[in-house]
Amino acid sequence: MTAIERFDASTGARIYRLPVEAFPGFTVYCYVLLEQGVPTLIDCGSGIGNSGDQLVAGIAALRTDFGETLDISDIRRVLITHGHIDHFGGLGGVLDLTTAQVGVHPLDRRVLTNYEERVIIATKDLRVYLERAGIPAERRTKLMEMYGFGKKFFRSVNVDFALDEGVELDGMRFIHTPGHCPGQVCIVIGDVLISADHVLAVTTPHQAPESITAYTGLGHYFEALAKVARLDGIRVALGGHETPIYNLHERIGEIRASHERKLERVETIMRELGQPCTIGAISRGMYPERHGYDVLLALEEVGAHVEYLYQHGRLMVANLDEVEREDNPALQYALV
Repeated sequence: MTAIERFDASTGARIYRLPVEAFPGFTVYCYVLLEQGVPTLIDCGSGIGNSGDQLVAGIAALRTDFGETLDISDIRRVLITHGHIDHFGGLGGVLDLTTAQVGVHPLDRRVLTNYEERVIIATKDLRVYLERAGIPAERRTKLMEMYGFGKKFFRSVNVDFALDEGVELDGMRFIHTPGHCPGQVCIVIGDVLISADHVLAVTTPHQAPESITAYTGLGHYFEALAKVARLDGIRVALGGHETPIYNLHERIGEIRASHERKLERVETIMRELGQPCTIGAISRGMYPERHGYDVLLALEEVGAHVEYLYQHGRLMVANLDEVEREDNPALQYALV
């Protein structure tokens, strides 16, 4: 993993970027924020495997390597940028060691406070989606088993305050940026933006269709990208993964262009496959080399792009008679 890095904001705040292995071979960054109100932790890893120990060790290293006087028990506030397990799963462990208050956007609040309920509902919604995507029953079962891995490690926790659009907290400003996740927020700290998983340096952040979860989907994501693109004076954006971003506006343009190419690719694959075709068939054509959990991610990503094309009148459902007749048939899409 990469080393801990320090970033100084124009407000005088010190921001430390701590690498944590959320899953084997997959790094997430947590941030310790000092001199911006009380000592604050932004995101806390997955809590799976060594994630929690690495977070505690990272905070301890701020004393030995950077001369800070901080211990994890001094953390008074935890801000969760969005309700994905690699960013909030370690929260229970942090709260066992601190008296910190927790903040998250209202749209992700129930993920933390009613986690068990959310897992059941989300699992059901995903199963319905895979059926409509035309995935055979045996394959659906295997994908759902992979989806369920890691979900049992978290317990519900209390949330103390909301990170809502327009809220200011000790000079920090929160921007609601749904798409990747319903309650995704970016945090403005002077000339530093905590972009979390909304804008990443290399990867185009994963998208899933709103038919699975409200306030996700490409339409919401494009609107949120435009909102962040209107920010002025950002020197560096710090994501939940990958390297710091020193060209935020250029990177936003690259991400938008990448999704436009994917939209065009979906239409091209549909022509090549012959119409009509399911999301599952399009996904196999678009990502033929995907295996394991990446198959599920590909199905969600393709579904988000198919949904956007459908919402904007570029696709139609070709098997309406079957949809009317049966409970939950696979949807067959055709170009308009």
